[in-house]
Amino acid sequence: MTSGIRVLVADDQPLLRHSLAAVIDADDGMSVVGEAGTGEEAVRLCAERRPDVVLMDIRMPDTDGIAATRRITADARAGSVKVIVLTMFELDEYVRTALQAGASGFLLKDSHPAQLLDAIRRVHRGESLFAPSVLTRLIEAYLARPTGERPGGLAALTERETEVLALIGRGLSNDEIAASLTISIKTVKTHVGNLLSKLRARDRVHLVIAAYENDLVRPAR
Repeated sequence: MTSGIRVLVADDQPLLRHSLAAVIDADDGMSVVGEAGTGEEAVRLCAERRPDVVLMDIRMPDTDGIAATRRITADARAGSVKVIVLTMFELDEYVRTALQAGASGFLLKDSHPAQLLDAIRRVHRGESLFAPSVLTRLIEAYLARPTGERPGGLAALTERETEVLALIGRGLSNDEIAASLTISIKTVKTHVGNLLSKLRARDRVHLVIAAYENDLVRPAR
């Protein structure tokens, strides 16, 4: 019987797939409930085994990772599964299509195992997570869009909400924000919910973009 965060690993390379599974199973708070070598197999196993988080490769036989992600996140049988797209590529087109397909995170395959485990935990808690290099390119792409397609301004925010937004822009998790501001996790989640509503932001990634757009955070040079 499995316990903790239930993870499905989908990658067409057996060696990498088994290596990822070994790293995850070695963590006391996680367990691998299935391994898929194709996109179709990933979709089927998600419906059968109801994982909490899926690690999804982009380039796979029969159905690619983006299409599989779209089907998984749209399938009520899969429950509230979160998908982390794992790839060797930083191309903006992959980031955008992964987001549109419902992915909650986007990590590079050369990420450190500790970063991978942290990503699984954070995405399971409902946070969006992207590799720093990927997030930088994503921000640049969104800031290049017409103003009407961007999150709204900060006039409606309280002082505390603005502080929380700045910390989100710096990449802090909810736990880290709570510690930084000496407030409870519940209060942080309330502020995040208010930010999403007031800024008409779809998800946490858009809040990061809003923080950069409004000069609460500046890109590293």
